[in-house]
Amino acid sequence: MRVPSEQASPALDGPPSGSGTAGGSDLDPSGGLPGLACLGLSLASFLSLSLLGPSLVQPPLGGSGAPWTFHVDPPPGPVLGLLVAGILLAGLGLALCFRAVSRGWSPRPGRLLAAGVLLAAAFSLTPPVGSSDHLNYAAYGHMVVSGLDPYVTTASDLVGSPYGRAVQEWRETPSIYGPLVTGVQALAALGGGDSPRLTVLLLSLVNGLAFVLTGLILYLRTRDEKARLRAVLLWSVNPLLLFHLVSGSHNDVLGVAAAVGALALFTAGTGNLWRAFGAGAAVGAAVAIKFPAGIVGGGPAWRLFTGRRFGELAALFGGAGLVVAVAYGLAGPHALDRVREAADSISLANPWHLVAGRDGGVLGLDLPRGLVSAGSLALMALLLWLLARALPEADPVLTVSASLVLAWLFAASYALPWYDGLGWALLAFLPWSRFDWCMLARTVALSLAYLPARDPRLAGLPDGLHWLVTGLRATVMPFVLASVLALLVWCCLRRPRPAPAL
Repeated sequence: MRVPSEQASPALDGPPSGSGTAGGSDLDPSGGLPGLACLGLSLASFLSLSLLGPSLVQPPLGGSGAPWTFHVDPPPGPVLGLLVAGILLAGLGLALCFRAVSRGWSPRPGRLLAAGVLLAAAFSLTPPVGSSDHLNYAAYGHMVVSGLDPYVTTASDLVGSPYGRAVQEWRETPSIYGPLVTGVQALAALGGGDSPRLTVLLLSLVNGLAFVLTGLILYLRTRDEKARLRAVLLWSVNPLLLFHLVSGSHNDVLGVAAAVGALALFTAGTGNLWRAFGAGAAVGAAVAIKFPAGIVGGGPAWRLFTGRRFGELAALFGGAGLVVAVAYGLAGPHALDRVREAADSISLANPWHLVAGRDGGVLGLDLPRGLVSAGSLALMALLLWLLARALPEADPVLTVSASLVLAWLFAASYALPWYDGLGWALLAFLPWSRFDWCMLARTVALSLAYLPARDPRLAGLPDGLHWLVTGLRATVMPFVLASVLALLVWCCLRRPRPAPAL
């Protein structure tokens, strides 16, 4: 690979060569320790939201027992205060840690990893917060156990079932999730019996294990202490990810785990048909969990194609195709219908909502959905080209996969904060760079846009706070996230890197 001609800025692109003491002491505690303190306060805020019981951000589960919580019945104001504080402290803490690492701070990553495991366990054992999606997951699993098809059945069809009564949003919406996720949901519902509360606990435990497994893969794939510290900070003790993926119990973390596993397996060696087949099977699993997660397979496919290793390329596609064919064959091809419908949606906080979507968009241009879809694909292609040239040098497989993921995240017309987990995981494979700051700005902004990610009427949001949806989320945040998109492009153009020569 060729080294960029422009020297990286330490403050933006990570620690200078040779700085720090691997696995050693804190060389710059003035930046690192305050950063860890902010991360701790952020995590305490998020955990408090789980422990306080049903509230604006926590839909009631009904019944008693695990997942455990108190029943304080907190008013919306303090709940929102804790949520905003947790998000802002997380952003500040990560920024301080990034800055401290660039100045040579090097805490022991193993200790932080252990703390991340304990935090994931704590969030898994408390009720999910932030949205009510976990109630939909439980209902879809109950449908399978009851002999119903979750891709055509809705919660309103579960007459007299505690699962049907528990669902708050998307009551008329069949499952949009992949067959492997549906299988996990069914197993949880089988173990939960007639108790949605117990089913939610089992789903949370599975998500927590997936989060821990992803962190372990990112940590163990290298013996370099600096790389391990980066992986732990970006993933295992990242409060934004612990809140959205573990405390929020979103099944996106399952797709991330499969995607990370695929890349880790593929980059562990070369010239092995079975390794390529296994990596392909993991990519297929990612597709069968949540369709966009499968784009990480672009990195391995590009490497094998350009290297003319067509036998391994066939094995890669064979593994992926086999898993996808079996999964969707068992579920039925109609399982893809909702995925196609969701691809045309425009979320309120997305930059595309400036020109299309609800009420014609913020600017009232009301572009046709077809034009938005085409524009999104064109933007993704442009960002892919820019990112592939500008991301920090690493294994070309990881660079291409990270470019694909980041291009998709920033170009898609539908975005929610927990989608960013895949972007954080792919960045953890790469060296420090200014793109970490772009991702941090995006996830903080998206998190603030969804205060909370629930229907305000069902959540009990007071009338005086509806501006959080109509004003902040639907009007202000599209401009903010468009600015973050512009920042990403600026970062790409500021220091373009020639494509690596293989």
